[in-house]
Amino acid sequence: MSAREKFIGLNSITFNKRFKEDIDCYEYLSLIKWERGYMCRKCNSDKYCKGKKPFSRRCLKCKYDESPTTNTMFEKLKFPILIAFHIIFKISTKKKGMSSMELSNEFELRQKTCWAFKQKVQQVMKSSLRSPLTGLVHADEFVIGGPEKGRSKGLKKLIVLAIEIVEDGVGRAYAEVIENSSAKELGSFLIKYVSKESDLVSDKWKGYTPLKKEFLKLKQVSSDDGKNFKELHIHIMNIKGWLRGIHHHCSKEHMQNYLDEYHFRYNRRSNMGTIFDVLMKKMVFFE
Repeated sequence: MSAREKFIGLNSITFNKRFKEDIDCYEYLSLIKWERGYMCRKCNSDKYCKGKKPFSRRCLKCKYDESPTTNTMFEKLKFPILIAFHIIFKISTKKKGMSSMELSNEFELRQKTCWAFKQKVQQVMKSSLRSPLTGLVHADEFVIGGPEKGRSKGLKKLIVLAIEIVEDGVGRAYAEVIENSSAKELGSFLIKYVSKESDLVSDKWKGYTPLKKEFLKLKQVSSDDGKNFKELHIHIMNIKGWLRGIHHHCSKEHMQNYLDEYHFRYNRRSNMGTIFDVLMKKMVFFE
């Protein structure tokens, strides 16, 4: 089997030339899955031969036959894997992603089928938590939802956001749905996503004050109607605009998946050429 040639780029024509048939996709998955070598998941043998399905591998010791999709997010896929590849390419490389309705129209699948697969993709878009925010970091909470025009009720979702402030604007960012703005909820988020060595800045909300025990450099300043957190509030407006414009409505149950999707693309905006391959690896290994 040849060495893996990563797909790099954002051009749809180039993508279509690379992945013309299902077999092209199975090969790409197999090269990701066994890039570091083969090991049977049943008996740990490293000896194999060709399996029954395209690019499958059969253990020479216990005869276990494993396909490239086994134990990946593509297992038990209900539509052609070529379409799955195209959906992932669209979701990852388009600046605003695509809604399940748009995917349904483009690929002639049921909207429910597209929504279910997109949920799988969003699940692997969550942060690995291996690279916390560093340097100057601003944090704040905001609300999505509430009463809407033409509706008597609206479900509010409270979200906490942290962004890196860098020389030319904003670096990386993360957001998480929280139950309330207590020190416990805010602290749980910040400990996961922000380095304790960072220069963390928040407004004067009392929920942040106890966190100075964990974040020794935490500084609380007046928001001044958002003037002291300009980049933060622009980011919040962009998230809200994206949700309204692409997805229209999102339940509290699935809001975190959409926040993870947004920031998966946002945090890789300077290196979008490799984003498809990064996401494919996550789909294979659930990273």
